[in-house]
Amino acid sequence: MAESSAILLRDDIDGVATLTMNRPDQRNALSLGLMTALENQLDGIAEDASVRIVIIAAAGPAFCAGHDLREVRADPRREAYEALFAQCSRLMLKLVRLRKPVIACVQGVATAAGCQLVASCDLAVAADSARFATPGVNIGLFCSTPMVALTRAVPRKQAMEMLLTGDLIPADRAREIGLINRVVAAADLESATQALARQIAAKSPLTLAIGKEAFYTQAELDLEAAYAYASGVMTRNMLARDAGEGIDAFLAKRAPEWTGE
Repeated sequence: MAESSAILLRDDIDGVATLTMNRPDQRNALSLGLMTALENQLDGIAEDASVRIVIIAAAGPAFCAGHDLREVRADPRREAYEALFAQCSRLMLKLVRLRKPVIACVQGVATAAGCQLVASCDLAVAADSARFATPGVNIGLFCSTPMVALTRAVPRKQAMEMLLTGDLIPADRAREIGLINRVVAAADLESATQALARQIAAKSPLTLAIGKEAFYTQAELDLEAAYAYASGVMTRNMLARDAGEGIDAFLAKRAPEWTGE
């Protein structure tokens, strides 16, 4: 618990839980311990009704340099590699499947599994000095697991260029291709991310949960199946108390009072 507490910090304010990766000397590389700490916090947040939205942030000059290569090479057995990539995949799936929005707050570099982490979050705000890459190809290790998240966030040609060249791209380019949402001055990164989080946290938590789950589910379906699924979701959503309250509040020109039901 002490190690987990040291390498991952949590701060909750007004329904926003900020998880800060705290391995600045290792450029917040995703060690087994850090991934376990993130998983444990996400599991707890999933059951915590007081949390409406999550921010993934990082201490120090870099967001995340990917896997901890020294740790990886310390145990070169097949079983160790299989366990490592299975855990990383599980962590990324938890971000997607968490029924609460997740925002990446990115400074410095986000490379390899760090870029995967950004792509796996629902939204991302980056400092104008941030840079992104999937550079595994440069060291003989194609970024195959980061590729899964990357190709679901950006168009194929742009994803392939990143994967095949390993080049760092600047924040403005990352926004152009859809990897991130917003670029702000480095000095404004935390406040801009918090403002976006608070804006979203003010919505109905039930509606956010329904919407996030529906977004990722329909994206994997063909067009006809997606419409059939989304129609069912809309029907269930309309029957919720918050939907009725929201519509009534809009018609009455007053602020809605969400109950999460």
